[in-house]
Amino acid sequence: MNPLPTPQQLRYLVTLAEMQHFGRAASACAVTQSTLSAGLFALERQLDAALLDRSAGKRVVLTPLGMEVVARAHSALAALEAVCEQAAAARAPMTGRLRLGVIPTIGPFLLPRLMPALRSAFPNLRLALREDTTQRCLDRLNAGKLDLVLLALPCACAGSATLPIARDAFVAALPPGSPLAAAERVSPEQLAAEPLLLLEDGHCLRDQVLAACHLARLSDDGPDGFAATSLHTLVHMVAGGLGATLLPQMAVAAGVTAGTDLHLRPLAGSGAWRTIGLAWRPNAPRERDFRALAPILAHAMAG
Repeated sequence: MNPLPTPQQLRYLVTLAEMQHFGRAASACAVTQSTLSAGLFALERQLDAALLDRSAGKRVVLTPLGMEVVARAHSALAALEAVCEQAAAARAPMTGRLRLGVIPTIGPFLLPRLMPALRSAFPNLRLALREDTTQRCLDRLNAGKLDLVLLALPCACAGSATLPIARDAFVAALPPGSPLAAAERVSPEQLAAEPLLLLEDGHCLRDQVLAACHLARLSDDGPDGFAATSLHTLVHMVAGGLGATLLPQMAVAAGVTAGTDLHLRPLAGSGAWRTIGLAWRPNAPRERDFRALAPILAHAMAG
């Protein structure tokens, strides 16, 4: 029987593929560069195959086989980590480190209420937070770098297990002097007829707003082709009279429009909301823990 690669060798290879630099990869693995190189040489000898194209000089270039082995190494390391997680979850549920990804249109507005509630309910749970766009959070989830993602549904979550928690209604944010401010509620058709301001590509809220307004896609990003990078920027663009937008009720309740003279009106019609939920890898060992977070999240949203 051929000797199997060690987890450390696979970790060296995966880290090098990610970092694209021997020195940085060695630092990330907490070893010297010579140790990392020796481990990779040993792995190639065991497999009797070249994983790195050493004719590329100092650049890190994987051979076609090397790229395939990296993909399998990701899966193998995730499976080994799952064994440890399964044992830890069985010994003591809701303890230890939980790597949570959260999207920017949720994090600043929900976390101030959520974090104290989690500390109170699960004092032995240690959260490691990362804020990023939906797709990048899901990429990190699939790569085993996050355990759980707090996001807005619907999203392109194929391949992930998801759990809807609660609805977050959309609120029409209108500039000062807007004739739509006279209405108690604003319809999607009325809002779509206005210059519509959106977040830039990569934010799922952009697509959710377009769907709520029954628009497939704008020809550009708004007046003069501008798009916002955050809800706070979006609010100031509306306050400046550049157009209208939709804001999540969660953000409005947290004061994202404070200090402005925007007109806020409920959005009429069906589909006038997004759903806040959780996503994790299918068959995750800590799925029971993840589901136990649902009532805490729902209570924080209602608060």
